[in-house]
This record gives sequence, structure tokens and C-alpha cells, in this order.
Amino acid sequence: MASSSFLFLLLLLVESSLVVDSAKKKFAGPVVNVTKHLSFPDFSLDNPRIVHDLRLLGSAKLSKEKSAVQIPDVSKAIDLRHLAGRALYSFPVRLLDPATGTPASFETTFDFQLNDSFVADSKNHTGSAGTESSHGGSGLTFIIVPDEFTVGRSGPWLGMLNDACDEEYKAVAVEFDTRCNPEFGDPNDNHVGINLGSIVSTRIINVSDIGVSLKDGSIHRARIRYDSPKRWIEIHLGSEGQEFFSAPAFSGFLDLSPYLKEYMFVGFSASTGNLTQIHNILSWNFTSTSQAFLRIPSEETCQSKIILGNTETPGGPRREPISNFLIFAAAVVLALAVLVSLYYNSKRRGDKPSTIILPENIQRPRPPNKPRSFTVNEVSCATHGFGEYEVLGSDYKGSFYRGKLPNGCQVAVKRFSTHFLNSNGSDGRRILKEICTIGRIRHPNLVPVRGWCHDKGELMVIYDFFPNGSLDKWLFGAGVLPWTRRFKVIKDAAEALNFLHSKKLAHKNMKTTSVLLDVTFRAALGDFGFVLSGSGSRKFESAVSQAADVFEFGVFALEVIAGRRRSDLEMEEEEEKDLLNFAWRLHERNEKVKVFDSRMGSLVNLEQAIRVLEIGLLCTLNESKGRPSMEEVIDLLATDRPIPELPLSRPVALFPYSSTTGLCAGYSCAPFQ
Repeated sequence: MASSSFLFLLLLLVESSLVVDSAKKKFAGPVVNVTKHLSFPDFSLDNPRIVHDLRLLGSAKLSKEKSAVQIPDVSKAIDLRHLAGRALYSFPVRLLDPATGTPASFETTFDFQLNDSFVADSKNHTGSAGTESSHGGSGLTFIIVPDEFTVGRSGPWLGMLNDACDEEYKAVAVEFDTRCNPEFGDPNDNHVGINLGSIVSTRIINVSDIGVSLKDGSIHRARIRYDSPKRWIEIHLGSEGQEFFSAPAFSGFLDLSPYLKEYMFVGFSASTGNLTQIHNILSWNFTSTSQAFLRIPSEETCQSKIILGNTETPGGPRREPISNFLIFAAAVVLALAVLVSLYYNSKRRGDKPSTIILPENIQRPRPPNKPRSFTVNEVSCATHGFGEYEVLGSDYKGSFYRGKLPNGCQVAVKRFSTHFLNSNGSDGRRILKEICTIGRIRHPNLVPVRGWCHDKGELMVIYDFFPNGSLDKWLFGAGVLPWTRRFKVIKDAAEALNFLHSKKLAHKNMKTTSVLLDVTFRAALGDFGFVLSGSGSRKFESAVSQAADVFEFGVFALEVIAGRRRSDLEMEEEEEKDLLNFAWRLHERNEKVKVFDSRMGSLVNLEQAIRVLEIGLLCTLNESKGRPSMEEVIDLLATDRPIPELPLSRPVALFPYSSTTGLCAGYSCAPFQ
């Protein structure tokens, strides 16, 4: 008993020494400031750095006449209403120290000018016709956002946020609002607001009180200062070429840390609504300073040995840190105590031979993410006995369940129905073989297969769980997915299909319900078809399935562009009920723009969207009439190579297709009621 207590105390001594030593090492590094400085005296196209350092989204352009960033783009838009755009610095800026949760201090100064579009011409965006109260809107914002591809909604949303931006979408903005929206708490049509992750301002400043009119057509200068140690923000306003007002328009306590990530993008956004306005950013300076901890070299490094060697006195003793000495001494004493304990224990046992039992089967460790076979009991425990509250969706092949493995990984389990397994053409063993084949491949745009279950008459496949669910929920739900994300989803799905085809495989279930989204909205193909024909060669079957994948991808691209299902019997016009037929008819009339989802407003790159639509129609041609391979589709999506000419009308005898028989195949296609 005494020896056990002694060992326990020694272990505590060693552990405490290690903790103290690691703590010293952790905080030994000096604190340094990481500074980022941007300077744009103007936005002249003669400066090649402008195009490289500035990312323009939506209806934003560089105005050659004014050497300014301009939102909206008056050169391309026929109707300037309901447009939105962003202009961001192309590279992320460090704005938060994740170790301490400390936000960066920053200061930004910019000149801007807001002109009513009804008095603007292509050369000089100034004028004063009309009354100020009846024109203008919506306003300009300085924004800090987590990504460089999202464009917010037009109108009162000022291009800051859209319906797809959830609570996890961190955004900070200072708005210069020239429209009064009482539903957002606006006091008038001439105010500045501070927005923290919401379109509703946390702080509102009525700038009429300081004699400023944001939409008077003059050039205004703004300066925003944020002091991180004090959590203090100041907003100054002034005029071009003049000093700022002596007192800030607003100053007060503001903690930005809950709304920041370590790296974010800075820039501007603006929009128009029913009334229009030209927003010009003429110059911009930005400086940020964030804290970071540097690690000093370990005493075991060559650099420190050289330094110590140069600083030691000749013949003088070299001191070791006390903590290292304590660890060494404790380890020696512990080793001696263990040896003594073993000696006395062996004397007590006398000459009794000790028996060592070896395990019969030594199991090799399995890679953590390698697909494996599960038992029915394991899957049942993970899904709480296939409980009704874990059902994600169902189709004619079976049901999807949410589950959680013992290691904490969330999974989605597809449980094939007995009816499907007993139907003609279905072979459980062949399906299982295909599941195993798919499970061995990895690609960023394919949902990983965790394993399978073929036990007690059950056949199941276990996938990684994607928290944002399937694409159909975002396309056909209440929110509006912006065009930039739709285009990225189309490219992600094309990459996945091309990879499968390069491995002589096919997906066989290319629908919006089979495309899943992770937390970053990266798209991945899941819920493979696993449908094999009962006869015919594998080579022939693979070729047919890949051709069907290309056709289904074409219809999928049309669904993403149109924001509606391939078959919608509730459409008023008969010709609109079948999306593929409708798209071909509009192509015949040269009215392809009418296919686009009107909920996106004008935040669509028309040239890019029409190109994607034509690629989609190309995929639905007969194989002998020009249907491309997925490799060719990838090339068309990634380059400006001319698209092969489409026929003027939809060819007959297309690949057998009926949009009314397309069955649901994803998590959320048929939610459990």
C-alpha cells in the first residue's frame, strides 16, 4: 500500500513538472502585430494591379470615365432596378486571433458618391434634376464577409445578405442608407447603420443631424476606426478635400469578435430597388493590425545551441532548466521504485511459474475512414432502432435514416426495401459488390461511403452525413440560392461525374436530391443508383449508364438554372409543365432568358448562365447527334471554348426520358410525415 502511494506521488510530480514546462513553452513566445495595408488612390483601369487585387461580383464594374468602382453596371443593364453587386479585396485579411478570440484593430477611409440614375449619363454621373425625396436608393455599405463569391439580395438588403445566408454566415457592415425601410427600423432615408450578422442595424445614426445629405450628388469621405483593446468604434464623415467633422458621427462600445473569423474579405456592396441609384467608390485605404504569438526556438534546435555556445564562458558550467532536472530525477526514482516493486512481488510468489496468455487472433488496426462491413445490430444502435424520428426521407428503393457511430461520426443510412431487393433485375450480391467498388474511391465531390451491411436479410449502405442536406431543399424551398453558388454546384457535380466515368463507373441517379451540400456549400454526389441490368456485358452496361448520366446531368443543370423541378404539374401553362420541353421551345424562339429563376432578380451573369443552359441542352441530344462526354462538359464549363451549335429544334428520339417518372432519391425528397 505504501509503495503504491509512493508511486502515485511520483506520477503526480512528473505530471505537474510536464504541465509547468509545457505552459512555459506555450506562453514563452513574444506577441507580434500582423499588419495589412491596402491603398487604392483611385480605380483606374490603367493600373494592372486593380484587376488583380479587386474582385467584382454581381452588377459591379470598374468605370473608366470616373476611375471608380460602380454599382450597378450601367453599361450592361437595360433596367437598373433590383440590381446588387460587391467589390472585394481579392485576398483574405486576418481579422481575429483564434487562440485568444481578440479581433483586429482596423481603420478604413474611402471617398464615395451616390447619384440618382435618372440624371446620370455615361460620361458624367452628376446632376440635380428632380426632388431628392422622390428619388434614390438603396445605399452603399462597407462590408466584412466570410467568402468572396456570395452576393446579397437587392433592394433594402444592400447586397449584404440573401436568403441562403444562415446564422453561421458571419458578416459585419456599415451601411450608408438612402432609403427608409420602417420594417428594418430605419429612421429616415439619410442614415448610417452598423449591421452585425443581420440586415437590421444594431446602431443607427441620423446623419441629417450633423448636416450631411448622402444623396446630394457630392463626394463624401468616410473613415471607420475600430480599437480592438477598447472594443471601440468611431465613424467620421466629411467632404472630399476637406477635414472630417471635429466630432465623430458615432462612437461607442462594440464587440466584433462574435461576428469575425480568423480570415475574412473586406470591401463594398450596394444595390438598387424600385428606385435606382449609381454608387461610386472613388478611393479606398484600409489598414488592419491583429495580434499573434510567435514561438521561440526550442533549446534542442541547432540555432539555440549555437547561441548558447557563443554565450557560455570558457570552462564555465552549463545550466539546465530546473524543470528538465525535475523530470529527469523523477523518472529515475520512478524506474527504481518499479524495479524494487517487481523484485519483492516475485519473491512473494516464490517459484510459481507465471503464465502469459496471448490472444488467439491479433487484429490489425484498420484505417479510420476505410469502408467496412457493419452488422444489423451496429446500424440499429446507430439509428436508435431505425426510429421514426431518425428518418430523413424515402423512395421506391428504401428509406434514409440519420445515425451516429460509436466514434461520434454522423452518418446517413440507406436501408433497401425488401420489395426492391425482390423485384426483377435486382440482385443483392451484385448491388453489394458495386457498393464495395464505390466505397474504395475518393473524390472531394463524392459523398464518402462509410460501409455496408449485408446481414440477416438486410442490405444497407452507410454514407457520411451532410448537414446542409440535399440540393433540392435549397433550390425549391423558401430561400433563394444565388447564381454564383448555383454555378459552383453545377461544376462540382460535373467534376464528380467525370471522375466516376474515368474509373469506368456510373452514378445512375443524377438528380438534385442526390446532390448533397456540406457546411461550406460544396456539392457532392451521393445516393448512387446501384441498379444493374440482369443481362448483357459489364462494358456495354457501363457505356449505357454513362450516357444516361450525361443526359440526366443536362436536365439537372436546367433544374438548377430554372429553380424548379423537371416536372411541375402545377404550372399554369401546359408547355411549362415539362422543363426539358419548355427549355427547348424557348431555345427555338431565342428566349432562353425566360428559363432563369426569376427569384434571383438581376444578380445573374447572363452570358455565363446562357452558356450553362446551352451546355445542358447539348447533354440531352442523341448520342449520335452530338451529346458530349463529361470530360468535354468540364472543358466547356471551365473555358470559353465555343459550344457546338445546337439544332434549332428539339431532335426526336431522344434518350428515353419521362420527367413524370423520375423518382425521388435523396435525403429530403420525401420527408417523413
